[in-house]
Amino acid sequence: MLNALIAAQPMMTKPMMRGLRYLALTCALSLPVTPAFAGKAAADKTRHEPSKAATDRDKAQLAFQRDLVSVLAPRADALPLLGAALLARPLFNQPPSNSFHALIGRAAQADGADAAVSWARLADCDAKADACPNTAALDQLLVQAPDNAAVWLLKLGADAHDMKHDAAREDLGKAANSKLYDDYTGASLKALASSIGVLPPPAGTFDPASKSGAVGMQAMLVYGIAGTQPQPGLQLIAKLCENAGSDASTKADCLKLGKLLEWGSSPLSRSLGLHLREVLADDPTQQQEAKDARRNLIWQVQSFGQLLTRVRDEPAMAQHLLALARNGGTEMSLLLAALRDNSIPAEAPADWQPREPG
Repeated sequence: MLNALIAAQPMMTKPMMRGLRYLALTCALSLPVTPAFAGKAAADKTRHEPSKAATDRDKAQLAFQRDLVSVLAPRADALPLLGAALLARPLFNQPPSNSFHALIGRAAQADGADAAVSWARLADCDAKADACPNTAALDQLLVQAPDNAAVWLLKLGADAHDMKHDAAREDLGKAANSKLYDDYTGASLKALASSIGVLPPPAGTFDPASKSGAVGMQAMLVYGIAGTQPQPGLQLIAKLCENAGSDASTKADCLKLGKLLEWGSSPLSRSLGLHLREVLADDPTQQQEAKDARRNLIWQVQSFGQLLTRVRDEPAMAQHLLALARNGGTEMSLLLAALRDNSIPAEAPADWQPREPG
C-alpha cells in the first residue's frame, strides 16, 4: 500500500519545499504567509492598479531590504548571516556576493552554524531543474539533527520523489521514533528580528497613514519572510497514513508519529498530528478529543493572525511581536506567548466556529 501511494504521488513534496503553508486537511491553519508589507497591499486591494505612492513605497522597501543585506553581509557569525540570507532570498538581481546562495553558504561555514542554517539552506536549489531540496543541506541535517522528525519527513519526500519505496518506508519509521519535530521557523524569526534593526527604515518605506510607521513595517517584513520557511511534504504523509489500511506496521508508525507531531514546533505539524489521531485512532473518545483540539488550534492561529493585522496601526503590538521573535523558541511557543500576553485564551469559545478560508 505504501509503495502504491508513493508511486501515485511522487511530486507532492515539491510545492511544500517552495514554502506552501497550507494543507488540504488544514487550509485555515498556518502562520499567515503575509507579504512583507501586507498593510499597504490590503489598502490597495480595492484599486484597479497601485497608486504612484504605493509603487514608490514598494521600490523604497525593496531598496531598504537590499541595504539591510549589504550591512549584514560582512558579518562573520551565523545568526546575522542567516538573517542576511533570508532577507536576500526574495530579491532579484542581487550582486553575487550578496545573493541568497552566497550568504547561506557562508552562514553554513560560520561559527555557530547549526541545523537551523542547514534547514534554510534546503531552499538553495533550482526548482526548475527539479533539484529541490538541496541534497547537501539535507545530508547535513541528517547528521546535525538525527532525532528531528521533520528531517526524516524531508528525506521521505525526497525518497518518494525518487521512487525509493523501501527507503521511504524506513524514513517513516525513523520519523515516528524521533524525539521532536522542529521546522526551525522560530530560529528564522529570531535571525530576522535580530537583524532588522541594523538600519532605520527611511520614511518612504511605509505608509504615512500607518500609525506604527517604521516598526510596523519591520514586523511585517520579519513575519512575512519567515512564513516562506521550507516545509516537509506533510500532505504526502497524511495520504500515506490515511491509506495504511490493513498494514498494521504502517498504521502503528503513523499513530506514533502523530503523537509526536501533536507537540511539534508549528501549527501545521500539530494539525497533522491531530488529524492522524482523528482518522487512525480506534477509540471514538480519542477521535473526538483530536477533533476538539484541532478546533482550538485553528482558534489559536486565527487569533494570532488577527494580532498580526494590528501591527500596522498599533506600534506597541509591532514592538511586542518583534521582541517575541528575538527571544527565540518555536513558532508555536511564540504564537501561544503572544496570545497569553494579549489575554486571549488558548481554548476556543464554546460558540466559536472556524471561518472558511479564502
